[in-house]
Amino acid sequence: MTHSMTAFTRQEAQYPWGSLSWEIRSVNQRFLEPHFRLPETLRDLEPAIREMQRKNLNRGKVESVLRFQPAQVSEQFSIDEKLIKQLAGAAEAISSHLQNPAQINPLQLMQWPGVLQNEEVDPDEIKKAALDLYKQGLKDLISSRAREGEELANLIVQRLDGIDAIVKQVRDVLPGILERQRQQIEEKLESIKEELDPARVEQEIVILANKTDVAEELDRLDTHVTEVRRILKKKDPIGRRLDFLMQELNREANTLASKSIVTETTQCAVELKVLIEQMREQIQNIE
Repeated sequence: MTHSMTAFTRQEAQYPWGSLSWEIRSVNQRFLEPHFRLPETLRDLEPAIREMQRKNLNRGKVESVLRFQPAQVSEQFSIDEKLIKQLAGAAEAISSHLQNPAQINPLQLMQWPGVLQNEEVDPDEIKKAALDLYKQGLKDLISSRAREGEELANLIVQRLDGIDAIVKQVRDVLPGILERQRQQIEEKLESIKEELDPARVEQEIVILANKTDVAEELDRLDTHVTEVRRILKKKDPIGRRLDFLMQELNREANTLASKSIVTETTQCAVELKVLIEQMREQIQNIE
């Protein structure tokens, strides 16, 4: 399946300890080029994210931005009930030896070290949540790249159909063009025919016809178009292969233009180059 290198996704989630949001955007690049903007406290997530990208992406400049918003600070405490029971039991045991024991004061128990514990967020919990959220974002990014890649493939196929039509048009008119050329040459030489060797004249006509015959270029255009269609169906990254084939298609279009001897084939060569350039621009975004 054809994948684009251009995509964007945003993933956001709320937790008791705050919120996390990822923005991941990718654009075309010759190689895989990761860029990160992470909070300083979560900077050590970068190696794991790099590895995720390496396993799932092949090309593209990928910018990943993480934002972490802690929950509003509040004094939340938990009570160590086991310790409270131990302290209360010890106080009762002591009171049993006293004549007028004082009542146990809960406030005094609260002041005992360890009875009240401040609830703190585990940093590992935040990091795990950030990585899980990034996995979701990366999956969505890949899906987006696949959808756009499919559209790019459709656009390329449309241009390939256009090239096929132009090649067929040139094939249909080529025999008539060569025959008209032969007649024009013979007419020009008719006045001096007696002074020339007929065999030599025929030889020169054949040589000139061969120079202007573009059947070989048309065959190569057909071959390259067939190869492009085949590559578009592959699951591997195909952008570089397609880019190479665009160069070969353009080479044949230039040769067709240089051999053209009539306006009709010249116009066909120009239309070919336009279609090839349109494909080349789209292929710059294909992974």
